[in-house]
Amino acid sequence: MTEESLLKNPHVGLPNPEPETLRCSLVKGDYLFYHYGCDGHDDRGWGCGYRTLQTLSSWLCLNGPQQQNQKAAPSITDIQEYLIVLGDKPATFLGCREWIGTCEAAMILDHHHDVPCRILHVRAGGSEMEGVAEELHHHFRINGSPVMMGGDRDNSSKGILGVCTGVQGSYLLVLDPHYYGPSLDTGEVQRLGWVVWKRVDSLDHNSFYNLCLPQTARK
Repeated sequence: MTEESLLKNPHVGLPNPEPETLRCSLVKGDYLFYHYGCDGHDDRGWGCGYRTLQTLSSWLCLNGPQQQNQKAAPSITDIQEYLIVLGDKPATFLGCREWIGTCEAAMILDHHHDVPCRILHVRAGGSEMEGVAEELHHHFRINGSPVMMGGDRDNSSKGILGVCTGVQGSYLLVLDPHYYGPSLDTGEVQRLGWVVWKRVDSLDHNSFYNLCLPQTARK
């Protein structure tokens, strides 16, 4: 599978999570859906952070300054090499199956795209995350990019494509990179739940979360 065959914007057409929506803020512009094995590299069980990072990078490639349009999202090998060059990882990191998180993603986006990121730490899911909804509304309104999210107990990387606040609370639009298999169309991705609205209070109340927010408005 090549970058040209990756699915673009699989959230488009997904209904709002509840009929009485008070406010909904979504990613602006195009991005590509990177997931397990999408480039022929079998990274099941450890590569979700790389794939979410690649999705964020694809947004910067497609929507960033003119010079970014000539770039491609870095491969898993590229990401590992960058982290070694930047001094974050030892030389033995190249070719390993060690996962990466939001802090490594921020380093790569700064290095590869010259875009700084803000790391937002949330001590727990549930009510703590509910309080972050307003910050995410602000991010999508001002910066427009996808967000990367990961945690400790809930250590599965997720792409966040939007936030919706309704009378029953807030929801995150989650893009799940854990899909492995042949290409899917937008309808299949939505029907199978690889892109889905999730109630904020459904997140693990015993896990902290870190969010990586690219600060594109500064560029």
